[in-house]
Amino acid sequence: MTLLHGRIALVTGAGGGIGRGIALRFAEEGAALALHCRTSVEATRALAAEIEARGGRSVVLPADLTDEDACHRLIDTAADWGGGRLDALVNNAGVQPVRELPGMTATEWRTVLDANLTSVFACTQAAAEVMRRADTGGTITHIASIEAHAPAAGHAHYSAAKAAVVMHARSAALEYGPWGIRVNTVSPGLIDRDGLSDTWPEGVRRWRQAAPLGRLGRPRDVGDACVFLASGLASWITGQDLVVDGGVTARASW
Repeated sequence: MTLLHGRIALVTGAGGGIGRGIALRFAEEGAALALHCRTSVEATRALAAEIEARGGRSVVLPADLTDEDACHRLIDTAADWGGGRLDALVNNAGVQPVRELPGMTATEWRTVLDANLTSVFACTQAAAEVMRRADTGGTITHIASIEAHAPAAGHAHYSAAKAAVVMHARSAALEYGPWGIRVNTVSPGLIDRDGLSDTWPEGVRRWRQAAPLGRLGRPRDVGDACVFLASGLASWITGQDLVVDGGVTARASW
């Protein structure tokens, strides 16, 4: 018996590297996957085909999560596909532009907060209502970042949004707990992707030097954490932030 056998799960931003890693791990553990995407439709369809080739079940659901109504439609569609149930939601979709704070406009600020934070609020609210109606409880996991705790230059909007995502999860855990819903965050460190070592060799070198485990993260590492939090192994864990960074934040900064 796998950890998520028979569960219906929705992963937002499933077409990207981390989203793909999360979705594959959920599928390996027996969940049926609703795969959200915004622009990476072809990549998400390829992911769905891979899941189905391995004997899993999936559906691709495009949506613009900066639109509150679209968030609610996405959740409802996923639940309809799941026979009226949604057991797990992973709020992974987001953006990470680089912009120095002195020149940042309010529009640029709001764009990042809407994509990374307001979408989490809207999807969580809609998913919790579906879980309440089904009376089965459920799990919601937000993908935050270690930048919620230690900001990087050029990421003021991103860091602020991710810090707020962590606090949103704690608040949601408090208010949705009586409905049997657990809400947590996973905060990844630097996750490897194709070409990263070529485009940012110095950053990769510094990360490997700083990480006690000596390597970059993999999408699967984030997926493992999300599977754990969605499974019965974490049945008494809610309102927590699970850092997945190879130990970088354990290192003294002075």
